Amino acid sequence: MPSPRVPSTLTAGAVLPVIELVAKAPQDADFTVVGVTGTAENPTLVGVPAAVEKAAPAKVGQIAVELGARPEAGKVTVLPRYASQLVAVGLGSDELSPEQVRRGCGAALREVAGRADERELHVALSLDTDESELVRAAIEGAVLGAYTYTKVGSQVKRPIARISVVTGLGGASAKQTLAEAQAVSRAVLVAREWINTPANLLYPQTFADEVRELAKGTKLDVEVLDEKQLAKEGYGGILAVGGGSERAPRLVRVEHKPRGAKNHLVLVGKGITFDTGGLNLKPADGMYTMKCDMSGAAAVLAATAAIAELGLDVWVTTYASMAENMPSGTSYRPSDVITMYGGTTVENVNSDAEGRIVMADALARSQADKPDLVVDVATLTGACMVALGNRIAGLMSSDDATADVLLDAAEAAGEEFWQLPVPEHIRKGLESKVADLKSSGSRMGGAMAAAAFLQHFVGEDTAWAHLDIAGPAFNDEGPYDYVPTGGTGHSVRTLVELARTLQD
Repeated sequence: MPSPRVPSTLTAGAVLPVIELVAKAPQDADFTVVGVTGTAENPTLVGVPAAVEKAAPAKVGQIAVELGARPEAGKVTVLPRYASQLVAVGLGSDELSPEQVRRGCGAALREVAGRADERELHVALSLDTDESELVRAAIEGAVLGAYTYTKVGSQVKRPIARISVVTGLGGASAKQTLAEAQAVSRAVLVAREWINTPANLLYPQTFADEVRELAKGTKLDVEVLDEKQLAKEGYGGILAVGGGSERAPRLVRVEHKPRGAKNHLVLVGKGITFDTGGLNLKPADGMYTMKCDMSGAAAVLAATAAIAELGLDVWVTTYASMAENMPSGTSYRPSDVITMYGGTTVENVNSDAEGRIVMADALARSQADKPDLVVDVATLTGACMVALGNRIAGLMSSDDATADVLLDAAEAAGEEFWQLPVPEHIRKGLESKVADLKSSGSRMGGAMAAAAFLQHFVGEDTAWAHLDIAGPAFNDEGPYDYVPTGGTGHSVRTLVELARTLQD
């Protein structure tokens, strides 16, 4: 019997269905997903199983068109039951990309999962996908599209119990493709589960406990600094932000260090488990979704687990700065001067700009690790959402070559980023009369000012990239493609792909 979701099982919904690669579509599948390509005037069905063609009283393609099937990306049409219930999904052009397949399978599985009722369904994906990249995308899209968050206290139930992917891919390539798709999909689901968990259940201590639980049975090394250790070692930023809450902050450090790995990647994530804005209190409507303000930490931690599961030959050190930003008599104030890890003093301008404060401590600490590349991930600024909307993340970096490495990884993973500059005049706006620098500049160019602040804590000769995922990290509107309402797990796939490119 499925177990209920309780504080000790916060990632209970991250269990994958059984996934298999098969040579032909199984006739016992409850639903079989096929593709629609071509043009609106001449749509073509792709991957229709022979058993379905034989069972249909007329040409399946003709029936599908009459029922509205079109190549429009993500358009789902459910056909009558023949050998199984047929689901036709638009894939766009005939030249399929992994992201087209990922989105199509996600849309189809969302539709199917909504029809599950009390059943656990078996779904076949039949899209004529023989290339490893397309097979992997199909699996990822299906798993991510089928995901729903189970209500607290309810039993965790999987609407999709089994996924059969019809492909000619075989041998070692098939085995590797399946392993990669499962590891990445599982990591995204773990991130989503953490993000969706209410803040009274997921706070710095329990979040750190979750990381320890995730690392059990792996070779990941986990270190957790509590408030006493943070004070002893001089993490003034994390302590300042977490000082207003009864729930003390944590700094979690996770290391994946394969023997002989040379390239050293450092990941830093913002882990504000709830953000009221502190003394710069947010309006009520702006506070409601702030359990998602730890999405950056969720992304870097889940990605690190996937990197370890896949055994990627790259040294990864990950930091998650965890705190709850609350108003109280012990809260840090606007105009306070904070001494950060390493001794830099910061004039706090706005207590609702807390993410950069906690991340600066971790970035400063990471320099002792002598990384080859530092990437930080955060739901950092509303300004980035104003600039790029809710579906595209911002990317700022030390140099264009580093940005290109991240953009290439993001494109391969199917996640959207847009590069923004960090100009000198923005940096000058952080000059302070009472400290080494201010935490914020003017309202204009706020995303770039936040990036400039963070870069101050990274060595001048260190390659660095900042991912502002404030828009795509949490979807508070209707689901689309493989993206659910709520936590999305954005950036997990990009970070895993980045680690893959950095292998020796």
